[in-house]
Amino acid sequence: MFSSETLFDLAGKQTRSQEINELMGAPGFWDDQEKAQALVGELRRITLTIKPLTELEESSEEMEVLMEFSEEDDSGESTTELESLAKQLEKRLEAMELKAMMSRPEDGCNAYVSIQAGEGGTDASDWAAMLLRMYQRWSEDNGYSTELIDISAAEEAGIRSATIAIRGDYVYGYLKGEVGNHRLIRISPFDSAGRRQTSFAAIDIVPEIEDDLDIDINWDKDVREDTYRASGAGGQHVNKTSSAIRLTHESTGVVVQCQNDRSQHKNRATARKMLQAKLYQIEQEKRDSELAAKRGDKSRIGFGGETIRSYVLHPQQQVKDHRTMHTSSNPTRVLDGDLNAFIESYLRWSLTN
Repeated sequence: MFSSETLFDLAGKQTRSQEINELMGAPGFWDDQEKAQALVGELRRITLTIKPLTELEESSEEMEVLMEFSEEDDSGESTTELESLAKQLEKRLEAMELKAMMSRPEDGCNAYVSIQAGEGGTDASDWAAMLLRMYQRWSEDNGYSTELIDISAAEEAGIRSATIAIRGDYVYGYLKGEVGNHRLIRISPFDSAGRRQTSFAAIDIVPEIEDDLDIDINWDKDVREDTYRASGAGGQHVNKTSSAIRLTHESTGVVVQCQNDRSQHKNRATARKMLQAKLYQIEQEKRDSELAAKRGDKSRIGFGGETIRSYVLHPQQQVKDHRTMHTSSNPTRVLDGDLNAFIESYLRWSLTN
């Protein structure tokens, strides 16, 4: 039977949550900003786990009651209900085990997902649009909200690039393994001869950092700001003012841009959050040489670059992750957002690699 006391230490987390809340209510808590921010971040992470742990414990107690009933129930209804509850409890426990693997402060954060078309011409632009839809559908299926931050349409079809914000508990933790080159092999709908085409797109994921994760940026000296007109559908929808914002961090060369709002001030605020997130990620990756190398490989989005996953629509039907070797024989479902099996296999694989 499930025990949150031994496996996830629910009582310990509840005690620690109470301790931090008491500290936050004490005079002078914010005198030491660094210490205060660390405690706020710790409380946020603990809070994310207490509710599901409590639900697991309640379900376990309910199972014990049903087990007693089933021993005296000749109709079999209690046994059927018990089996159904056991399956639900197993799924919840697996979800908690996955969350337990996500121990870094940023794992519980929202995420910015950026898609960049690579080699493959029009097919690559179309492939980038397909990936954008895939992550939007995954978000919808898992109860997360999405916001389109920036998009650049391609000339013939699809997109050159796009950035969306996905918001919900542990979004970054779940999606961090999606970083890298994604390859599509199919009969090109843009080739009149009906030939097979290979195209590439790169995915980048950075956490939408919380206020308690402090990133020191001198906005006047370190960052160049450019304004431009946001792209639109044409006609009366074309943005007549330069409301879109592009920020360039001079020392690192990191560039972010936002055009989703008509207000330049709102676009600037969003772009600044994105820049902070990317710089935070760079600092984290300096401590992790493997991730830093992987991100460097994305400089080539095509043949010769490291591909993390292939989506084959012809001649066979298959999606394969080249790190975990997890495969699916139903690419349509995967492209419709059914990514959880790939996400879970990566999290488990990453523990031993």
